Amino acid sequence: MNLERVIAVRNSKTIYRDGDKCIKIFDTDYSKSDVLNEALNQARVEETGLNIPKIIGVTTVEGKWAIVSEYIGGKTLAQLMKDEPDKKDEYFEMFVNLQLEVQSKKCPMLNKLKDKMNRKISQADLDATTRYDLHTRLESTPKHNKLCHGDFNPSNIIIAEDGTPYILDWSHATQGNASADAARTYLLFWLSGDIDSAEKYMHLFCDKSNTPRNYIQKWLPIVAASQSVKGNEKEREFLLSWVNVVDYE
Repeated sequence: MNLERVIAVRNSKTIYRDGDKCIKIFDTDYSKSDVLNEALNQARVEETGLNIPKIIGVTTVEGKWAIVSEYIGGKTLAQLMKDEPDKKDEYFEMFVNLQLEVQSKKCPMLNKLKDKMNRKISQADLDATTRYDLHTRLESTPKHNKLCHGDFNPSNIIIAEDGTPYILDWSHATQGNASADAARTYLLFWLSGDIDSAEKYMHLFCDKSNTPRNYIQKWLPIVAASQSVKGNEKEREFLLSWVNVVDYE
């Protein structure tokens, strides 16, 4: 295994390229169950027929857990949007169409989004009354079983040299309400400071999915609270500021 070429360094993991393989190596303190769950998520999503890198194996490298998958050459959609600003609208169309394709799939063996969010809200740095209110709101939302990516943003889309888009990073995949996944993507644009793209995305998603904007907005405090338990202090503060957003009617 050749680990000389680093593709990316992220929180608790380093990603390498070895020929036609991609090797994601996790830090020593990374949970074994989380690594195995990520590989299992990806294997299950493979079965939907979506274009994603296929899992080749799970192993250990110098005592660290690693997931080996296909290497997909190309540029991320985020990089293309930056390099070709005149085509940004076209790339946004592709981005939203891809998300709708994901959400058209069923993956019944995945964890349920509501269960995951309830666990995360319980861990959030919020007072008991606010947590109770968020749990109640979450339970009142319609029960759906659509495939949700959980971290759908342009840096997780690779456009291969032949133009085929591939969707990366299925560690947060669940089944649930598509509007919760859209709310997550909207907040990711905000977190990056790109408010214009957040609004462009929201408009396009609502238009293409025939979803009222206020339906997604009702998810924002719930999603923000559930996401606030990870990340750095600045991100946590930002996400918790969304928890008390007034309901949009």
